Amino acid sequence: MNQPLAYPALQSPITLAGIPLRNRLIHASMTTVLSRDGRVSPALIQYHANRARGGAAATVTEPLGMAPHQAGLPRAQVWNDDDLDGLKRWADAVEAQDCRLLGQIQDGGRGYHQGGRNPEAVGPSALPDDLSWTMPRALAAGEIARMIAAFAGSAARLQRCGFSGVELSAAHGHLFHQFLSPWANRRTDAYGNDLVGRTRLLVELIAAIRALCGHRFIIGLKLPGDDGVPGGVGPEEAARIAAGLTASGAVEYVCFAQGAHAASLEMHVPDRHGPRLPYLPLLHRLRPALHGVPLVALGRITDPAEAEAIVAGGAAELVGLGRALVADPAWLAKAARGRSHDIRYCLSCNTCWGTIAARHQPIACVNNPRVAAPDEVDFRPRRAAYRKRMVIVGAGVAGLEAAWVAAARGHAVTVFGRSAEPGGKARLRALLPGGETITSIYDYQAVAARREGARFELGVAAGSADILALRPDAVVLATGAAMLPPAWLPAEAVASGMVLDLEDTVAMLAGRSGRQPGTAVLFDMDHGEGVYAAAEFLRARFDRMVIVTPRDTIATEIPLVSRQGILRRMGTQGIETIVLATPEWDSGIEAGRLRYRSVFGTGGGVIPDLALLTYATPRRPADALLAPLRAAGIVPWRVGDCGGPQGLLHATASGHAAGNAA
Repeated sequence: MNQPLAYPALQSPITLAGIPLRNRLIHASMTTVLSRDGRVSPALIQYHANRARGGAAATVTEPLGMAPHQAGLPRAQVWNDDDLDGLKRWADAVEAQDCRLLGQIQDGGRGYHQGGRNPEAVGPSALPDDLSWTMPRALAAGEIARMIAAFAGSAARLQRCGFSGVELSAAHGHLFHQFLSPWANRRTDAYGNDLVGRTRLLVELIAAIRALCGHRFIIGLKLPGDDGVPGGVGPEEAARIAAGLTASGAVEYVCFAQGAHAASLEMHVPDRHGPRLPYLPLLHRLRPALHGVPLVALGRITDPAEAEAIVAGGAAELVGLGRALVADPAWLAKAARGRSHDIRYCLSCNTCWGTIAARHQPIACVNNPRVAAPDEVDFRPRRAAYRKRMVIVGAGVAGLEAAWVAAARGHAVTVFGRSAEPGGKARLRALLPGGETITSIYDYQAVAARREGARFELGVAAGSADILALRPDAVVLATGAAMLPPAWLPAEAVASGMVLDLEDTVAMLAGRSGRQPGTAVLFDMDHGEGVYAAAEFLRARFDRMVIVTPRDTIATEIPLVSRQGILRRMGTQGIETIVLATPEWDSGIEAGRLRYRSVFGTGGGVIPDLALLTYATPRRPADALLAPLRAAGIVPWRVGDCGGPQGLLHATASGHAAGNAA
């Protein structure tokens, strides 16, 4: 008897522009920073081919260089014939997997979220970007016409190379969005003034592409649903825009995004501090404006059951996943085979956004150390040439990643962990606001390690004798790191437990309920995301919460799209910050007063009603086992914070590398 189809609505086919799609899943556009010197690279091809192999019915590229004025941008260039072979190989690799490849047309215009300002920016009007204050040059009507011609010509070039269509990115505060927005577009000519004028650029571009590419070519349209900018494109204006652009039936699908290059940038990639499916209410509101054009649902959709409900319930015809398919390109393939439990789920942590937008490095993921690797899809390690006895000390994220990979390679793996449960300090982070998704990292790893035969010795603080007694062929130290007490804090205050570091403080308070009177003070020399989640945790337990930092602001280590949310929550929750300051330890501590001084040596103040003092500072690797192991002739791998304190991305990547190398 045939088994019923898993997620039948999600797996049902659909046709766009006469082109069949095998299911309802689209890989939404994600910048990858994988192109090289303006050309299509093997890694860029592999990235999209992997998503196709994993089950996506279509994949949308990152923004491409579609016009001569974009020649200097770090994008695969399409506006000339210099890399036709690369474009063809890209299309062949994806389309051969029964997946449609769509190129994205986008221009940033005045939108800028990097440091400084963009002196080359153009826009509909000479008005500054709401975020960076970049001042664009207003485009002349003739320039707009030439831009449209270039974009359409490049779309035709993609078609000749084997692409199935294009997506016009008219959201996120980019150029097309700026033309649509009453706030950004103050023109009085044919490309402004009213709704017809503000949509004219897109109407003419769609017509130009259709004229060159015909009707068997998918044209998708990403529109602003709510840009969060006063006077910009809110839901009512978004409905009017969508109705006008879909009335002719000239586009095959529409998707809606949120946010802009403004204080609303955080809406663009909703993170784990907000609700799941945050765009869904807006989609229900805007759907009637589309004249029956298929809708692609976007916005923190991470689970196959969520996607199935969206399609089966009629909220949208298709589902677009970006970050979730970065985390696991085999997301749908696993779900379709009844293996949803094997999916490495997106954390909605925006680490991927930070690598590409803040550090300008190739896309990376906490839960996927193999992004764009040839064997990325449903990765299975190669068996080792011979079986080793392997000891891993530390059952946190780095140690667990090393454990499951090494065990899957056939090694006899023993994992020592101090705590009674695996997860290490990630388990502590899971207790804090926005931490619920963290559990998916170590839950997956622990299950995979046990399935592959790894043996766990939990609740054991392993020493060198415990390790050597197992006569290991290889040792991995995943023992983490500890925060250094700040210079102003007396050693006796630390030794007595009078002042604990932030991790120990959270562990101490985690089991307690109710609020406590007085002020909690956190000295911040870390500036990591977890510090501010802990500040929210403390704010919920004390009358007042104050962060003191020697820097001139907080959250400086965090990419802007997440930093905005942190700063907003700090403000709405009444968490105070005192910057350019350092605490002073004096007799006032015993009386419940904390004095602080300016880092410049003049000025300062006093925080009264002190109830709790804690600190988050740079961490020192906990590598005490290194010397005795070396003395015994063993040179261990050091992974995670033990190898050099960083974040979760480094923890999984370094643990994965050690497991593969053993």
